[in-house]
Amino acid sequence: MKHDWDALKKGLSRFLPSKALVSKRQELLVYDCDGLTIDRNCPPLAVLPETTSEVSKIINYCHKHKIPFVARGSGTGLSGGALVEEDALLVITSRMRRVLEVDLANQLITVQPGVINSWVTRAVEGEGFYYAPDPSSQIVCSIGGNVAENSGGVHCLKYGVTSNHVLGLEVVLPDGTVTNLGSELAENAEIDLRGAFIGSEGTLGIATSITLRLLRAPESVIVLLADFQTMESAGQAVSEITAAGLMPSGMEIMDNFMIKAVNDLFGVEEYPSNAGAVLLVEIDGQVAEVQAAAEHAIQLCKAAGAGGIRRAEAESERARLWKGRKSAFAAVGKISANYYVQDGVVPRTSLPKVLASIERLSKIYGLPVANVFHAGDGNLHPLILYNPSMPSVEERVRDLGAEILKECLSVGGSITGEHGVGADKRCYLDWMFQSEDLEAMRLVREAFDPSNLANPGKIFPTPRSCGESARRKITLSTHGNDLGNDAHAF
Repeated sequence: MKHDWDALKKGLSRFLPSKALVSKRQELLVYDCDGLTIDRNCPPLAVLPETTSEVSKIINYCHKHKIPFVARGSGTGLSGGALVEEDALLVITSRMRRVLEVDLANQLITVQPGVINSWVTRAVEGEGFYYAPDPSSQIVCSIGGNVAENSGGVHCLKYGVTSNHVLGLEVVLPDGTVTNLGSELAENAEIDLRGAFIGSEGTLGIATSITLRLLRAPESVIVLLADFQTMESAGQAVSEITAAGLMPSGMEIMDNFMIKAVNDLFGVEEYPSNAGAVLLVEIDGQVAEVQAAAEHAIQLCKAAGAGGIRRAEAESERARLWKGRKSAFAAVGKISANYYVQDGVVPRTSLPKVLASIERLSKIYGLPVANVFHAGDGNLHPLILYNPSMPSVEERVRDLGAEILKECLSVGGSITGEHGVGADKRCYLDWMFQSEDLEAMRLVREAFDPSNLANPGKIFPTPRSCGESARRKITLSTHGNDLGNDAHAF
């Protein structure tokens, strides 16, 4: 359906200041994609509200005039969730960045959705508290986006993902109604609509106020960096550590490609450049507990074949070791301006098998793949590098990504761990769920949004978006025999 965007802008200007409206195409181009840059489409109009009241009025106006809308935070999402695919109003929450209340007695903080993830810890660290979920993009990603995608991060192994740290939400529903889901209490007798909303990717409404759980900063923290000759041996160390009953706060693996990329980015050999893989292990807690666990982890890494182990206890030294991991995507961007990130999950015991499959598929498709992942919970982030000037390369990139997800599902995994489904993986959702399951999910969405105005077309496969079968059909033989010629043309 085509809409009169000039009339819509005029209508919205009755209750929004001019600075809250973006209508010039050269300005709207900033919002033509999220962090997944392979898909782009410029929105026709964008608004930047600053209060819950403004969001409510905007959404109510959309509801009355049957205008679809898409919510956007910092735009760091990696599944096309904030992509405006059709004529829809883009509602940007990045100006909603106030800390509304800090309640240290109850270890709570309430923020607007545009507050940046790292700002939450910054607001309370002087009092000995912090916010646990820490996506790699935490210095730029927003809390509202974290809620929409149920983001994880380095420390999700021990502390869980966003849903484990959100107690209450103020939400503007798709008809403009303002309601509250959850509360400041950890346990409630009511249906957990808060849990249903977290991870719904903007399809159930827009969160305008979010109450988060704070944690006491640990007494002691040690970070270990172990280097291995192969990815398989690094994966074996992960299995041994968890099998021994240790509970690190985080475990991350990077392959040799990623190691060299990070070292090149910083101009120093922070990680051993001749290693096939490095494993980062962080252990936190009380001093005696941490010291004992670190020694045990060191022995297990050595038994798994670690060539060297670096131990960091000072905060500055720990930050140096983590800086490389958290800059991994940026490091790859220096090598290849274009890359495509996948987000599959596998059981820890299946890591060696799936990583070997990714290496095999990389050679078949003639596309280099860099690997970095949350080893503790088996959340893989293979980065497929490509040169957009090569013929049909984007189709091959997507097909390789789909094959990687198939490998994850074949061992009992998932098509997404923390990046969401969005537009990117909706055509694979029925690989994982039966039609009855998908219909149940659609009914939940319809209960919140019967007019299908909130982030339309996302998450669920449709004949229009995915073809009649709502599946991608992957046939390796159709890609020919000359794929290796441009394997490093990026």
